[in-house]
Amino acid sequence: MAETADKAKIKEAVKRRKEVVYTPVVPDMQLGFVHNNVDCIGCRACEIACKDKNGLPPGPRFRRVMYVEGGTYPDVYAYKVNVSCNHCSEPACLPSCPTGAIWKRKDNGIVDIDSTLCIGCRRCEATCPYGAPQFIPEQNIVSKCNLCVDEIEAGRKPYCVMACMMRVLDVGPIDQLRENQYETKAIGPHEEPVRAVKNFANPELTNPSIVFVAHSKGKVE
Repeated sequence: MAETADKAKIKEAVKRRKEVVYTPVVPDMQLGFVHNNVDCIGCRACEIACKDKNGLPPGPRFRRVMYVEGGTYPDVYAYKVNVSCNHCSEPACLPSCPTGAIWKRKDNGIVDIDSTLCIGCRRCEATCPYGAPQFIPEQNIVSKCNLCVDEIEAGRKPYCVMACMMRVLDVGPIDQLRENQYETKAIGPHEEPVRAVKNFANPELTNPSIVFVAHSKGKVE
């Protein structure tokens, strides 16, 4: 009975989605991430905390720490780029969803997924330039970071931020983070946040809500 009800709900959602012209949501305040590529030690505590919070099986990772290494001895370098869903201002995933399962919150700009409407088509996975949507085979759905919205609503930080022992990861109003006007330990007194770093997709694609403190070898000219 529940399965029939779910199918009916999805059918109605698809019909409603086709009738509505997509209009980007302009949130009252857009939350976003900041990550310090220089001071991150790559411990992956954020990844583990995220998987634990969301009960993820082996494989899917809502948050990913990418190791970047290069150079020739003695001029070698290494740094980390830490990403999840960037809760973009112009999310490519949202209009690609045929059921309208993906939506953007008006109050804080968080991009979320209604799992009861997801049919596992994986279109969002294909359209996201940052690899944020993660397919969960056991449930035949796609899911992703929702910025621990329950924690945000309770006045707390997301699990990944709280797990970071180096305090190189934080969340706050993205406008303030971009202007370096948000009080955070992730940005040092003489550091400036940037929107783009190497090994990260062009931010002009979707206007992601994230800034970085870039490593000298990771800066985009």
